[in-house]
Amino acid sequence: MIQSKKLLQLSTSAALLAALVLPQAAAAAGQANTVPAATLTLAKPSTTGSEEWSSFVKQQYGIQLSGTVTREQFSVALNKLVANISSISEKDAAAKGFLATGNSPLAVSEAISAVVKAADLKELAYTYNDEKVSAVLKKAAITYTKGGAISAQNAQELAVAIDTGFVSSGQLKEAKVTGDVSADLAYQLLGKVAEFSGHYKNYLGTVGEDGIYGKLAQAWYESQIIKAGELQQVVDTALKQNLVTGYNLKDATFDPHFDPARTITYGHSDIVHAIQLIGLLKSEGIDAKVQFEPKTSAFIYLKEWGEPVQTDDYQVVQIENGNYIAYAKEYDLSFEFASVDEKKRFQPLILKYAKKDSEDAVGLLKGSWWQPLYHSRTELADYPVITNNLLKEGRFIVQSFSLNDQSAKVVEGFKKLDNKVDIESYQFWVDQPFYNYLLGEYK
Repeated sequence: MIQSKKLLQLSTSAALLAALVLPQAAAAAGQANTVPAATLTLAKPSTTGSEEWSSFVKQQYGIQLSGTVTREQFSVALNKLVANISSISEKDAAAKGFLATGNSPLAVSEAISAVVKAADLKELAYTYNDEKVSAVLKKAAITYTKGGAISAQNAQELAVAIDTGFVSSGQLKEAKVTGDVSADLAYQLLGKVAEFSGHYKNYLGTVGEDGIYGKLAQAWYESQIIKAGELQQVVDTALKQNLVTGYNLKDATFDPHFDPARTITYGHSDIVHAIQLIGLLKSEGIDAKVQFEPKTSAFIYLKEWGEPVQTDDYQVVQIENGNYIAYAKEYDLSFEFASVDEKKRFQPLILKYAKKDSEDAVGLLKGSWWQPLYHSRTELADYPVITNNLLKEGRFIVQSFSLNDQSAKVVEGFKKLDNKVDIESYQFWVDQPFYNYLLGEYK
């Protein structure tokens, strides 16, 4: 795409340049290349059990429950979740009347009725005739008779909850429809509402499944350069004014909603590299959920580099000084590992098999970079801390990574360009080679 060797190196590192605010400091120390022995039995990602539901609901929505859940607690929690996923106020969510308020105990059947309505399943439920309801509830050892203890409407809601997987017949049999709602069941019901609205974990598949390679390739070829209207105009102006050297543009609808404690996000521009990386993890006995997140990297392309060659995946726009803003199609891969220990195994593999240390290096994945780019939202040993200066508008997110002591300057610059833009800065943990790049080290 870029003809000279120097420019080719720059192009393959577009994801790095496009994320940075670069100082003139010296490079930091390197990193040891040690890899634990491979275990060919895949460590399976966590299943969607009670612990997984509770972890997700706590982390995503800040809902804390324990013991037996009261009517008031469940009502508040459900309204908070619905407000979040529907972008409405909690007052408006409460007005939908999913659950009658009051101090009376909350029965399992009432909680299920509320979540069936919150998940927009009530119309489906009310298509169930008495025969169908009886057949489904029989699996949970519930005898339904018209005019009995369970109302016809509630029976329909219970039946549709079983059929759609909100609860299993075994769970309902054990909990009993008149029983109290435990915290574990409440977390599951809340998590299912999020899932049915498209707000649960979002991923292509797992490292261990045979079809993941084709899914990944298809996701790449279906993705395009992202454009974000007025938000992009703000950060393009920041590029022109040298406030930042580049930025990454992402679509929040691809957010995986993974558990940060078990997640690493890895950025690159070569889809073959991604496929080989997943193959490497599998060969080392590591399994994880995998989400493909389309990303566009933007950076300044200098006019002295020659006339840029444009493609569907690499486009440029000339600016006033004769230089260009280049937009390159790239991706992030988010991996949610089975455990924190499995997450810790990721870096040694990258440093040995996906980090270039010489021009003629062999035994590396295709397209390996001098400075791989991967990061964690939670602390990891040997990972330096930097700052993500993040702008949001609707579904679009702009990221510009900086050293911590430069973040305030970047945020101030963005606010001068547009004082209405939503800016968030947070610190996170990044690999040492990328940190060295922030310090100005090419290799």
